[in-house]
Amino acid sequence: MNNYPPIADHGLVGDLQTAALIAADGTVDWWCTPRFDAPSVFASLLDSDRGGHCRLAVDADDKVTVRQLYMPDTAVLVTRYMAPDGVGEVLDFMEPDPSTTPSAQHRLVRVARVVRGSLPFELICRPRFDYGRAVHSLDRLDDGSVVFHGPDTDLHLQATAQIGLRPDGTDVTARFTLHAGERAAIVLTSDSGDAATRSGRPGGPAPDDEAITTVFDTCRAFWLTWLRSCRYRGRWHEMVVRSAITLKLLTYAPTGAPIAAATMGLPEQIGGERNWDYRYTWIRDASLSVRALIDLGFTEEAQAYRRWLRERLDATATASGEPLQIMYRVDGEPHLTEEDLGHLEGYRLSAPVRAGNAAADQIQLDIYGEAAYALAQVGDIGGIRGWNTFAGLLDWLADHWDRPDEGIWETRGGRKDFTYSRLMTWVAFDRGVKLATTHSRPADLGHWAAVRDTVFRQIADRGWSEKRRAFVQNYDSDVLDASLLLMPRVGFLAPNDPDWLTTLDAMDEELVSDSLVYRYDPAASPDGLQGSEGTFNLCSFLYVQALAKAGRVDQARYAFDKMLTYANHVGLFAEEIGPSGEQLGNFPQAFTHLALVDAAIALDEELDRAESRAR
Repeated sequence: MNNYPPIADHGLVGDLQTAALIAADGTVDWWCTPRFDAPSVFASLLDSDRGGHCRLAVDADDKVTVRQLYMPDTAVLVTRYMAPDGVGEVLDFMEPDPSTTPSAQHRLVRVARVVRGSLPFELICRPRFDYGRAVHSLDRLDDGSVVFHGPDTDLHLQATAQIGLRPDGTDVTARFTLHAGERAAIVLTSDSGDAATRSGRPGGPAPDDEAITTVFDTCRAFWLTWLRSCRYRGRWHEMVVRSAITLKLLTYAPTGAPIAAATMGLPEQIGGERNWDYRYTWIRDASLSVRALIDLGFTEEAQAYRRWLRERLDATATASGEPLQIMYRVDGEPHLTEEDLGHLEGYRLSAPVRAGNAAADQIQLDIYGEAAYALAQVGDIGGIRGWNTFAGLLDWLADHWDRPDEGIWETRGGRKDFTYSRLMTWVAFDRGVKLATTHSRPADLGHWAAVRDTVFRQIADRGWSEKRRAFVQNYDSDVLDASLLLMPRVGFLAPNDPDWLTTLDAMDEELVSDSLVYRYDPAASPDGLQGSEGTFNLCSFLYVQALAKAGRVDQARYAFDKMLTYANHVGLFAEEIGPSGEQLGNFPQAFTHLALVDAAIALDEELDRAESRAR
């Protein structure tokens, strides 16, 4: 097996249409272009031999100490190299493109500089197109730059004068030395336009110092300007801002569709089979992401997502046959055919590596509640057509809500009557009634209210286990499920309701391990998959929020502070935490970062109240 960096040893850069992961040693080991969900150009994170990578780093063997950080309040990643002969840095960034027009070209800029002494640098660029399945050719241009020609994408590698690019078969290498105050740069420009329109020189003129400075200043200014809308002034400002930037980086600007994570195939258990493709837009994840951004003051993202969501409802075509399906591609395409990339060995031999997602045709009834929940936070339900579409959806749901489904965790062990699905069905009707009343919109209010109340009574009766003194995962078991930590958040019951407090106590005993929370117990509720998984970061932050709102503020703060120690060196989280504290699953995970934001806001509010009472 080849060596792989820990999943957490990465920073993320992006331009709001694509995103790249840069390992702490300076290697770009993941980049898909021209969209998040496009085939990869670099994917050594999933196969260090076949996947392809671009390494730009100090060439000083094991004598170098490496540190990574973000420039404050930006998505500019800085990798620092401290060696006996000097201190150097590599800056990685992409110029954000907030346009609503998809671009065929995307630029990743990598700037090497020395701030003390002198240091040798090494560049190795080995793209492997189409997840490493396609061969490519190499052209060297008159200006010294090179173009890697793949089947559907060209990659133009340009360098400033200090770097002499040398072909190595169909790859490229370079070695150069910089002294204090000097810098050099490479620019990787992908071009995925039609073959007939590709210029062979997609990067334009060769980069010089002035051009690199201009792109850097533009990138930095974008993030600083965007963050002016943030109204969070709480205790964990740096972590909340980093989460907000991460959620923005994971949003496809041309359509406003947030994706669940930047990667695919990273395992929930090393060597296990729970390796999914998360580069798509889940209605659930996206709705909650937008809700978190709204709470921070970012409303443009909410309006863009609302338009995308309404377009999905208007389109009606789904792979599942339902009015709305659980996930889509970022452009709204509903078909996400899943395939195993058997030529890739997987991260640390964690196979299969899957591209696409077969869960797209699952029935998960909670998505209607999450959609309504997101729309209710925007402040206005939209125009007449938008309301009519939404009302028609609730009219349909009124006749189709009482069915088994696959549930929030996308289990592959058969459909059940999941309590969380019913909970969010209640939310859909509750928010629908409130929206219609608030905005004086036409609706079958009597019918909606009656269904809402029926769902409420069903959950209270069949979702409650007298044996456990807790609300449970599904109607036919006594299994606990951490998704129900959202019950007080959505207003189903008060956070200090006696039935909720005993549910919280039961979860604390069974699902919580040193403040980390498991989704559920697969042994008690088989999900159709082999192996185990780590604690789920979303649930750990939901637990903090539930504790805070239940008045257990000291316990909530301690749990939150401990949870923050699992963040990586630049404040990013994957999906899960493994038994030794390692990050597992796709990275970075929107679910985790939106829940961090929600937990920080809730805990701040409760701490402020506690301090006011103490005065």
